[in-house]
Amino acid sequence: MSYRLDKFVWFVRLCKTRTLATELVQKGKVKLNGAGAKPSKDVKVGDTISIIKNNAVFSYKIKDLLDRRVGAKLVADYLIDVTDPMELEKFKTYQQAQSVYREYGTGRPSRKDRDNFDSFFEWLEDEDELPTDQETTEGK
Repeated sequence: MSYRLDKFVWFVRLCKTRTLATELVQKGKVKLNGAGAKPSKDVKVGDTISIIKNNAVFSYKIKDLLDRRVGAKLVADYLIDVTDPMELEKFKTYQQAQSVYREYGTGRPSRKDRDNFDSFFEWLEDEDELPTDQETTEGK
């Protein structure tokens, strides 16, 4: 038994929709055994699927094939996560960096936000103006 790559990616919930799974495979974001593949490529037990999300590459080894989409709790019965810990760290760093930005559509900063910015930058300017050891000893 074998299944199409895009269908399997959707079955094991690596993508929300089958259309999205097909698009990711066509764009080269999903690789089979380290090489690009077409959505219709058949997958077998033991193959490795790599998915590129943002700047990290997540890798999964196929443990068993299935004939329908399964619940999130059952995915572990069909895939083994073989992702490098460095890739996970890269993804976490990316997520943290994205949380720093303002949400799109929240508009311009409020008065409170501007006051917070101003007090922060005043604090930075105050640190820059601190006297050095030479200036304090010369004045005495």
